Amino acid sequence: MGAFSKHSDHDLICLIRENNVDAFTEVYERYWSKLYNAAHKRLRNDALCEEVVQDVFLKYWEKRATIILSVGLSNYLHTAIKYSVIDYYRKELLKDKYLQVSRLAETADNSNEEHIYLMDLRRLVEKIIDTLPPKCKSVYQLSRIENKNNKEIASLLNISEKTVEGHLTHALKLLKISLADFSMLLLAILIK
Repeated sequence: MGAFSKHSDHDLICLIRENNVDAFTEVYERYWSKLYNAAHKRLRNDALCEEVVQDVFLKYWEKRATIILSVGLSNYLHTAIKYSVIDYYRKELLKDKYLQVSRLAETADNSNEEHIYLMDLRRLVEKIIDTLPPKCKSVYQLSRIENKNNKEIASLLNISEKTVEGHLTHALKLLKISLADFSMLLLAILIK
């Protein structure tokens, strides 16, 4: 039993705001399996559920000083899981649309406007990926291009799964930020 196990969620939140790692560890241990189960009901994929839960905790830690909870910690974390799952499905829908456009572009004439935009997008993604540090780039390519899971990547690169998650988070965050404007343009084209 940890030193913080008898603390209330409110006390833990206050301690976490003061950068207390042990208090954060208590929250992590207290809620990890509940959040994992909540994510698993919707996603049915162990590795993906772990990634979603880790991401929720990572974001909570990163924003610990600025988050003001109007609901209890449990409600906040469960809501964060819900929105992370929604975000995952939204990204999957976009990826499906992208694959449809990609298939269409392969069969279309090179002068086709959509094909030009698709090629621009591919070049932009490649350029962004090329700016990543070597290890981060390798992790991204193994995950997203070669479809390896985190455990396989960790084994191949001789790094921990946490390090793999960190590299993927960094790469995807950079892509998300860099492609925000381009994705809105692409969606506008797809909706035509």
